[in-house]
Amino acid sequence: MTESVLTGQITTTSDRPKVQKWMRFLVWKIAIATLLLMAVGSATRVMNAGLACPDWPLCYGQLVPTQQMNLQVFLEWFHRLDASLIGLSTLALVGLSWWFRKELPKWLPWACLGALGLIVFQGILGGLTVTQMLRFDIVTAHLGTALLFFASLVIIALCLTPYQGTTTAGKLRWASLTAAILVYVQCLLGALVGSRWALHQCFGGSQLCAVMNSHIIGVVPATLATLTVVFMAWRTPALHPTLRKLAWVAGGIVVLQVLLGVATFYLRLQVEPLTVIHHTVGAALFGTLVALTTLGMRDAKA
Repeated sequence: MTESVLTGQITTTSDRPKVQKWMRFLVWKIAIATLLLMAVGSATRVMNAGLACPDWPLCYGQLVPTQQMNLQVFLEWFHRLDASLIGLSTLALVGLSWWFRKELPKWLPWACLGALGLIVFQGILGGLTVTQMLRFDIVTAHLGTALLFFASLVIIALCLTPYQGTTTAGKLRWASLTAAILVYVQCLLGALVGSRWALHQCFGGSQLCAVMNSHIIGVVPATLATLTVVFMAWRTPALHPTLRKLAWVAGGIVVLQVLLGVATFYLRLQVEPLTVIHHTVGAALFGTLVALTTLGMRDAKA
């Protein structure tokens, strides 16, 4: 459906700006949907709904399990539906990038194909998550792949965005790349804590405290790296306004994320919406740092 709508809007392959505009629009839509999908996935986990549908890819052997539907079943079913729509949209993205390849950068079809590979692998991990009864390493890899897919979409969208750099980014791009990697690792540690219920087990029986503490300790380097990016952006003269805004956004998000983490810890994951927001804000911080790194790299080549 996405493909038919876009091809109806693009009436000629000679209009390069229009083609790139619509491709960029589609990529951003998929990226936003992916961020929301991770939020739904987090809600599915904290509500103990990961196995609400005992089979895969159907749910109780049906496309829509109307008789078994409750909140937990709905969360797991909707999570799968959203993932399927993102997969189909990515497939359409690949098809469009090859169809209009003469009007697009040469790297784009291959980049879209790489993103499709990530989403296919993500789907396989999603199936294994159910069939392997929420095994913690598979659940963690599931989130890790989703974050990589999200990052690939952000990079593709920003590389399609018109941007005239000022060549002042300098070391800022490497600082933001370091921060993005540290935040990514911290997200994985958070997934590990959640998938193993380490916080509950540590407080309840002094088990898996090392897993919980690794996530707590990981806050320090990720936060310091992000604040370093903010400081460098503040100190860099004539920095492109977009880079400066992204740095300030990253700083604001990391402060919010730390506050959410503290609240989640002291409330011992008893407030489910707070836990979901914590996970989603972490993914948004990662995406912001990836965006800052991408534009910083482009700025250096201006």
